[in-house]
Amino acid sequence: MKAISKAVVAALALTLAAPAANAGSELMPGISTGIPMGVPLPEGVYLISIPTYGERDSDPRQDVTAIAPAWLIWSTPVTIAGGRLLLDTVMPFANVDIDGGPTFTGFTNPIIDAQLKWDLGNGFFGGFQTGLYLPVDSDVGRTGIAFQGLAALSYFTPDWNITTTLVYGTGQDGVEGGPAWFNADFTLVKKFGGFQIGAVAFASTDLSTPYYGYQKQSQFAAGGLVGYDFGPVNVQLKLTTDLYEENYGGRDTRVWANFIIPIWSPGKQMAAK
Repeated sequence: MKAISKAVVAALALTLAAPAANAGSELMPGISTGIPMGVPLPEGVYLISIPTYGERDSDPRQDVTAIAPAWLIWSTPVTIAGGRLLLDTVMPFANVDIDGGPTFTGFTNPIIDAQLKWDLGNGFFGGFQTGLYLPVDSDVGRTGIAFQGLAALSYFTPDWNITTTLVYGTGQDGVEGGPAWFNADFTLVKKFGGFQIGAVAFASTDLSTPYYGYQKQSQFAAGGLVGYDFGPVNVQLKLTTDLYEENYGGRDTRVWANFIIPIWSPGKQMAAK
């Protein structure tokens, strides 16, 4: 469980809302790459900060910066049917800069999320999540209530992290809403003690047209990951680029980081006494 605590504490870091410049997925495609999403977190409270910056070679060019400044995660002592119950919430912040045009800055749709994760044995873990996006009205976007469901399967050992994460979102009809959508994130990482190195990839596609004239978007991207577990803080860095895109106006190249900080655990509390 100690190894899981250090390497998997990011498993709930699930949402950076897609800015209004690209209407598709509410969950930023690729955000869970590198994270063994199927693995249950040890009991405790965690904080995760996830900054990302990308440039899309559209005309005009779009620069998108986003961050989950304080993703709070509570891995509860409760188990249901043998699975660990986890609760989390975050309100991401985004900046969208259109080259030669306006800049949009503000908070994006907050999410409240509940999860169940199981140890399936022989290094395999799996779980499900369901989340509720709350309404938001900012320069970045105006959205109403929407729902999200996630399924993840991980092969996670001291040497490997092989994970597939599938996410579906209902979206919301209307010009200020967005389509129903589907994301798939993939991770293949080899671990050498504290070091991590590997490949990541992700795909996303719109499943509906929220209003007349909307053009469905889809993409596939791939890249690499390096990381290191410093003990109290685990850091992962990723670089990805679109290999295919449709109706985004250009291909996106993006830098990501995960900073994972445990805040409290029952073991630490007992040690302090």
